[in-house]
Amino acid sequence: MAKQLLSFTVNGAPVEVLVQPYVTLLDALREDLGLTGPKEGCGTGDCGACSIHLDGQLVASCLVLAMQARGRSVATIEGLARGGTLTPLQDAFVRRGVAQCGFCIPGVLMAENARPSEDEIRYAIAGNLCRCTGYTKMIEAISEAAGTAPRTAAGVKG
Repeated sequence: MAKQLLSFTVNGAPVEVLVQPYVTLLDALREDLGLTGPKEGCGTGDCGACSIHLDGQLVASCLVLAMQARGRSVATIEGLARGGTLTPLQDAFVRRGVAQCGFCIPGVLMAENARPSEDEIRYAIAGNLCRCTGYTKMIEAISEAAGTAPRTAAGVKG
């Protein structure tokens, strides 16, 4: 099959790539654009490692054909921090030592909600499989970043 021209916006910048019609958006992002934040975990949309925003909606990029992004807006983990400044959620993850192997973290960070309850946090990250953390630190960091968790003087819940 002949490659087709795909034009879309990634992290606020217009891009054009030539892709085969059967290539997933995940593969186009990683292989053609060098954006390695989204990861191939399961390839079936179950693990959340490839999570991105497509026109503001959280999607598993392993389940989206690249050509479905034509003319649309994609946001990846690489586009969250602006001017070298981490988002409050990224900062909370760093300070609380959430990342261990780091494989699942980009997908979890893409599932951010401005002021979630603990139940909403648990629901939002339910689609992200993590073998390292046990989720406790992750939930605490998300609560802190959302302003729904108590903080000590040092900035970390005791």
